[in-house]
Amino acid sequence: MKTYAPKLLALILLTTLLFSCAKEEDGVYFNENSEVVNAKVNYSAMESEIVSLVNAHRSSLGLNTLSTLNIVSGVADGHTNYMIEVGQISHDNFAQRAQTLMTEAGAKTVGENVAYGFNTAEGVVKGWLNSEGHRKIIENADYTHFGISMEKSSDNRNYFTNIFIKK
Repeated sequence: MKTYAPKLLALILLTTLLFSCAKEEDGVYFNENSEVVNAKVNYSAMESEIVSLVNAHRSSLGLNTLSTLNIVSGVADGHTNYMIEVGQISHDNFAQRAQTLMTEAGAKTVGENVAYGFNTAEGVVKGWLNSEGHRKIIENADYTHFGISMEKSSDNRNYFTNIFIKK
């Protein structure tokens, strides 16, 4: 099992409330409350590139660029690690992540994109933009902040969670 040293501080306790949907249903919106530790996030080169590509796309459409928030990336990282642990992409426990971001980050709305298997930042962002549901999340004019997490599983597959919030 891979060790996720600094990012483990941001890992949420994933408990009984489950919320999952099919891949084509990515980007559910939810308003609730919960808690999480706000740890410092160090972005990998790929995560930083995803941030840049998403913001470049939004800017090309005349939309505001989004600021990253450590807490959002920490919550995203907790879910990425969960998906690796269970071996599949999902929106399991999305309601808890949304609740956490409502309470800890002052989020009014929350959206989420997940993916796996892409080897480049450009690939995953293009994949999301080529999917209507994912693209709607990225292009939502109301969002103000976001966070990203990418981790490699033991079988060398990249898993991604990109969470967007409106403050």
